[in-house]
Amino acid sequence: MTQLETTESAWQWPVTTRGRLLLVAGLAAAVLLFLATVPLHRDWFDLGVYYGAVHHWTDGGALYDYLVPGTHYGFTYPPFAAVCMLPMTLTGWQSAVALSVLFNTAAAAVILHWTADPLVRREGWTPWYALALAGCAFALLEPVRDTVSFGQVNLLLLALVLADARLLAGGRAARYAGIGTGLAAAIKLTPAVFILHLLLTGRPRAAATATAVALGATGIAAWAAPDASRVYWSEALWDTDRVGALAYVSNQSWQGLVARLSDPAEPSRTVWALGVVALLAVWAVRVRKAHAARDHAAAFALTGVLACLISPVTWVHHLVWLAPALVVLADAALRAPEGPDRRRLLTWSVTLPVVLSSSVVWLWSRDSSGLDGFLGGNAYVWIALGLLFALPLRTSPAARVPDSDRPLLPRS
Repeated sequence: MTQLETTESAWQWPVTTRGRLLLVAGLAAAVLLFLATVPLHRDWFDLGVYYGAVHHWTDGGALYDYLVPGTHYGFTYPPFAAVCMLPMTLTGWQSAVALSVLFNTAAAAVILHWTADPLVRREGWTPWYALALAGCAFALLEPVRDTVSFGQVNLLLLALVLADARLLAGGRAARYAGIGTGLAAAIKLTPAVFILHLLLTGRPRAAATATAVALGATGIAAWAAPDASRVYWSEALWDTDRVGALAYVSNQSWQGLVARLSDPAEPSRTVWALGVVALLAVWAVRVRKAHAARDHAAAFALTGVLACLISPVTWVHHLVWLAPALVVLADAALRAPEGPDRRRLLTWSVTLPVVLSSSVVWLWSRDSSGLDGFLGGNAYVWIALGLLFALPLRTSPAARVPDSDRPLLPRS
C-alpha cells in the first residue's frame, strides 16, 4: 500500500457512519477530559483581567490603573477593546466564562472550516468526519487551548481577519473586505500587519478600508473614553512591564529569543530591530512569490507567521496565528507526488503540530540558559522561523486548484 493510500485509509476508517460517530465521540470526550485536567490550564486569568478592568472602569476608576489583586497585571489592549468588552458588566463571572468558551469554540470551528475544508473536499474525504478529527487535533494545540483557558481573544481576531480573506475570494461582497482586519487591529495591534499584506498583494482598496475602520474605531474610543485613550497611546502602550518580562519563556517572539540570550541584562534594541527588518524583508519576498503563484493561502499564512515573530511580545497563546500555515503545510504534503519530498513534508506536517501541542518550552520556564535552553526554550520561535523561510509555495499548475475551490483565497 502506498503512502497516499495509507493516508486516505486513515481518514476513511471506520467505514460506517455509526463507527465514525462513536470514534469522534470517544476522541472528543478524551480531548475534553484532557483540557479540563491538564496542569497548564490557565483558569481564565486573562478573562479575569478584562472582566475586572471594565468593571473598575465603569465604577469610575481609570481603565489602565486596574491591576488584578496581588499581581502587576492590568489591561493592556487599546481602549476600543475595552469598549467592545463593556457588555461583560451586564453578566456575572460564570456567565462571562461560559460566553468566552462559546465564542472561542465558534471561532475555532469557523477557522477550521475556512482553512481546512477545501483540502478535505479536494481529497474526497467525508467533510464532517475529517473536520471533526481535525478539530480534536486543533483543540490540543497549546496556543488554542491556552487561548480558551486564559479566556483570550486570539481566535476571534483570527476569524475576523480570515473573514476578509474569504470576502476577497470574489463576488460583490469583496467591497466589504478590510472591515474585519480593521476591527481586529483596533482591538489588538498585532493584526495590523495584515494591512501591509493587503498592500503588498495589490489590494489597496481593502487596505484603505482596514485602515479607515481601525482609525474610525480608535476615534470612537477616543470620543467615548478620552482619558483612557490619552493614557494608552502616551503611556501604557510603551510600558512593557505591564505585560510581563520579555525574557519569560512564554514570549516566543524574536524579541523573546533575544531577551533570553541577554538575560538578566536588557536585550539589545538594535539587535531586535535589525532582526525585525530582516524578517520583514524575507516575508515581503516570499509573499510576493506566493502572490505571483496565486497561492494566496500561503501569502496569508506567512503574514500570520510574521506577526508572531516581529511582535515584541508573543505569548504562547498568540501563536494561533500559525494555524493557517500548518494547514498550508499539510495541503502541500498531500499534493506532492510520491517520493522523498512528499515523505519529508508529511513528516513536518505531523511533527510541527505535535511539538506545538507538547508544551515543551515550559521545561525551561525556570532556566533557559545553556544550549538546551537556547534550543528547547525557543522551540516555537524555531517553528515560526522555519515556516517563514520554508513554507512550501504551491507554484506548479498540477499543484494548484481553481480559486473557486479555495474560498480562503482571493482572486487576483
